[in-house]
This record gives sequence, C-alpha cells and structure tokens, in this order.
Amino acid sequence: MAVVGAGPAGLAAACEAAGAGAGVVVVDEHDRAGGQLTKQIHKFFGSADHMAGRRGIEIARSLLAQGRQSGARVLLDTVAWGIFPGNRLACAQGGDTFLLEADEILLATGASENPLSFAGWTLPGVMGAGALQTMMNVHRVLPGRRALVAGAGNVGLIVAFQMLQAGAEVAAVVEAGERVGGYEVHAAKLQRHGVPILLRHAVIGAVGDGEVEGAIIAQVDDALRPVAGSERSVDADLIAIAVGLSPLAELAWMAGCRFGHFAALGGFVPLHDERMRTTAPRLWVAGDIAGIEEASTAMEEGRLAGIGMAAALGRLSRGEAAGRAAAVAQRLDALRMGPFGEDRVQAKQALLEQFRRHVKDAKRVA
Repeated sequence: MAVVGAGPAGLAAACEAAGAGAGVVVVDEHDRAGGQLTKQIHKFFGSADHMAGRRGIEIARSLLAQGRQSGARVLLDTVAWGIFPGNRLACAQGGDTFLLEADEILLATGASENPLSFAGWTLPGVMGAGALQTMMNVHRVLPGRRALVAGAGNVGLIVAFQMLQAGAEVAAVVEAGERVGGYEVHAAKLQRHGVPILLRHAVIGAVGDGEVEGAIIAQVDDALRPVAGSERSVDADLIAIAVGLSPLAELAWMAGCRFGHFAALGGFVPLHDERMRTTAPRLWVAGDIAGIEEASTAMEEGRLAGIGMAAALGRLSRGEAAGRAAAVAQRLDALRMGPFGEDRVQAKQALLEQFRRHVKDAKRVA
C-alpha cells in the first residue's frame, strides 16, 4: 500500500498496516515527517489513548520511529502530483519523476488554510496562522513583534499563545462570531496573560507603507458587516489569519471520488465509509482530507484506514480487523463528544448516508 502524506493520519495508518505485515511506502513533500505535529509544541490533553501530556513534535517522532521499525518506507521531499488508472501515483523527487504502483492507496494530504481578504491583505506581514507556526516552531523565525490574530478557533488561540512563548506581544484576538470557537482552556491561557479576545469583531484593513504597520478592526453585526462608527486602529506589524481550513483533496478529485459538501467538515469532502474507504476503487482517505478535525482524530482515522487496508491486502482476518476497528471507533466517539464535536458528528453521519446511497445507486445501475 502507498500513503500520501506523512502527517498524523498517514503515519498512524502506516504503523497499523506495516505492523500487520503489509508492505507500506509513505511519500511526503516536506523534508521532515509529522505534518502539523511538527508545529505543535504544546502538550496534548485528554486521555492516555490520545497521548495526553506529550507534545506534537514528540508524537511525530514516535510515530515515525514506530512505522519504520514495523517496516514502512518513508520517502520525504517527494511530491505526489498525480493519480492515474491502475492505482499509480506520479511522484517527483529531486528532479526525477517516477510512478509508484500500489494495491491500495491512502490519501492523508491534510488541509489548506482559508484566506481572508480585506483592504491591504496582500501586504507583507499578513500571513496564515499555519505559515506563522512553521516560521516560529520549525524554523525558529519570529516574523513580527506585535501581532493581531483573526480567528478564535483552536488554531488562532494556540498560535497566539505560541507567539507569547516566542517573546512577541499579542495585541488582541478578534473573532467575528459571538463565541470563542476553540477550547476554553486555550482561551483562558491567553486571558491570564492579558490578551483580549474581542468577539463580534473583524479585521477590515491592514495599513502600512510596503509592510504591515497596523490594522483596522471593527464590530460586526449579525450579517458580519462592519458597524459604522465602530472602527479603530491597532498597532501591529503582523496580522495572523486563522479562519479555518479546507480539505486538500486535489488527488481525490483526480481519482474520480464522489464528494459531498459539509460546512462543519470544512467544505467539499470525499465520501467514505466507516473504514475510510472512498467511492473510488482501492482508494482511502484519513485526516483533514476526510473532514477538518483535530490531530488526535486524524491519528484515529489513520488507524482505521490502516486496519482496513491491511485487511484488504489479506494481512488481517475479517474478525481481527473488525475487533481492532471497533476499538478505534470507540476512541473516535470519545474524541467527538462535547459541544465542539456535535456538528461534526452530524456531518459525518450525513456523509456516511450519502456514501451508502451512492453505493446502493451504483449497484442498481450495474
């Protein structure tokens, strides 16, 4: 089997499948494995099953070591740029191009950041929160000294706190919604450090001569339109955008997967079953490409896919695969409990229903 993406989902899948005796090759365009985990310097919380108390960077190293010890081959600096009939992946590495043929393929390609346009949004100093995390936590470069963060989801709250840890000042976190979208534990850490979280506010402009020197924010109404007269200036040399992610699904589109649109999961998502199998033959998905959630969820989905693929390759019996998958599904249910998981659970159920209808219609046509 081949895995595209050496992030939390891809590495977890490789560990499961290689541990069951399947031949596994993982390709990733970056120079290090771990995906988003390489940027997560904070400790995970939750249960021991979800590696509570360990930092993302440590989890990435552990998954990579476990996968390699089980026999998985990991090809870094390798771009999977196409998928063709016969389950062939077109890859590029160091100027060379080659085709990788696999019996089963997992797409664990992650997500891309959503943009936010406003006056001056192309000025240097406006960047996505993921880019900011990469600069700070991977390359140890602090791109600004006083930041304004747009978006109070988990990503926005975490990156704001990481800027404080790196020695920068955070002027404020602005959120167009009426409530904080991330976990309160992250919001509380910022508030203890005196960082204001301004609800029903949005960035409406960046100002500066050739680079960001400040921002204009304003209150917004129920239709998210700026309230006249509420505008005010904020001194900042960095504006970090954290307004959500979208599944990075180009290869799934290219493979002919059926898609559905689910706002709670980030937009267009490949339809898949409980084991993460898509509507395209011998093609699976896991992680953010299957719906935007957390890194812990991505790892569990990767394990589900790895178990299913190992079973498809004859490396696990049906009963053994069912038992392992049931344990993973139980942990997934635990992760999705609570107010932040309710919308995603409903979206996943709707996605599964669409998948089943498609399979039923395909059988009737055949």
